[in-house]
Amino acid sequence: MVRIRPGKLDPVTDNPYRGLPSVDALADRIGGSVPRAIVVDASRAAVEQARSDLAKGREANPEAMARQMVRAIERSAGIPIVNASGVLLHTNLGRAPWSTRAVERASAAAAGYTNLEMDVDTGERGRRGGYLERLLTSLTGAEAGFVVNNNAAALLLSLAATSADRAVPVSRGELIEIGGAFRLPDVMEAGRARLVEVGTTNRTRVGDYQTAIQTHDCGAILKVHPSNYGIEGFTQEATPAELADLAAANGLPFIYDIGSGLLDAGASWLPTWLRDEPAARQCLDLGADLVTFSGDKLLGGPQAGIMVGTGEVIASVKSHPLARAMRADAVTYAALAATLEVYLEGTVDELPFWRYALLGTPDLETRCHVLADAVGGVVEPGFSKVGAGSAPQISIPTLLVRLESRQSSYECLLGLDRPILTRRDAGDLVVDLRAVDPGDDGVVAAGIDKCR
Repeated sequence: MVRIRPGKLDPVTDNPYRGLPSVDALADRIGGSVPRAIVVDASRAAVEQARSDLAKGREANPEAMARQMVRAIERSAGIPIVNASGVLLHTNLGRAPWSTRAVERASAAAAGYTNLEMDVDTGERGRRGGYLERLLTSLTGAEAGFVVNNNAAALLLSLAATSADRAVPVSRGELIEIGGAFRLPDVMEAGRARLVEVGTTNRTRVGDYQTAIQTHDCGAILKVHPSNYGIEGFTQEATPAELADLAAANGLPFIYDIGSGLLDAGASWLPTWLRDEPAARQCLDLGADLVTFSGDKLLGGPQAGIMVGTGEVIASVKSHPLARAMRADAVTYAALAATLEVYLEGTVDELPFWRYALLGTPDLETRCHVLADAVGGVVEPGFSKVGAGSAPQISIPTLLVRLESRQSSYECLLGLDRPILTRRDAGDLVVDLRAVDPGDDGVVAAGIDKCR
């Protein structure tokens, strides 16, 4: 690399920019894994910045600037990260990793043609998502199901199909905001449903909903699981069974957005720390007409919004004009189908999220001690988190590796070619191996050693 220094200039004989490389020559030196056009743009920006610096009497290093720009662009394109943060469904890291089965199925769907909307037995146009719907009804006991691109879309479509230009009562304690300042009232407004707030933040009774129904022209009753926060203390809420009965008595659909995507709270393998999480099958059993949830949270699959419920309500959802704008694509269908098959077969350890979540403390003990010995840390008990707005009050007992007075290593680890995400605590660096593939333990150790 050449550092160019400004000199004392003679306006006739001296050219302060003589040492600057051409844009193409600089791009050739840098290379990179992104398309050349992007490298050229970065090189041009670096040369222009160097020209500006020299004009102001500063030193300039256009090659260093261009390399830094290109590296930042390469890293923003999406690179593998080692998740040693202890947050299993980390929204910033893409939430649930896919199973090998889901990856292979999605790859096959993306690489060639599929019978997405064709009946290969008749050669006629077929029904999109038929197999997925069969899997969903088998797993939840619903009459029908439908899949869109995420759960916000599922809720918006549900409201648009059932409650356009009509009121929908919602407890004040459930007026949630999810990541990116995306708020439930805004979703409802986009679906042309008119929000009617009932109850208070901490106490809402079924009578509050009844009053709203008597006062307003309601299209549905909506209950939203506050999956990214909890309210404790002097609290009360109308139960799903009470709201289902109230909705039925007034000829309204009861919509329950459970968010996180737990299918069946009665599954024998389910950990005790999730027993109070609302599940699709149980909510339908209690009388919900429509249950919505995410595909990439507790379900452990691709990003998707899943709706299960009565045939009548699902039919109204499918026939709504917005359904086509929100429906999922062939790759998502393939990955989601592969994910749901795992539940029917009872092999949930195929799903990375559940493999990590169900990992016992004894399974981590040897790995943690090996890492601690290698990097000079100590092993201590601690907790992992589910993440992604799922079960916010739940902590999973685990073992951690703590490196005292090493908080400064946090940024260094993120700056590696293969970033390692840890966490900081009271000036220390904390490493949680629960969501780290055992084959990457050595990567973590080497990264920590490099960032001493």
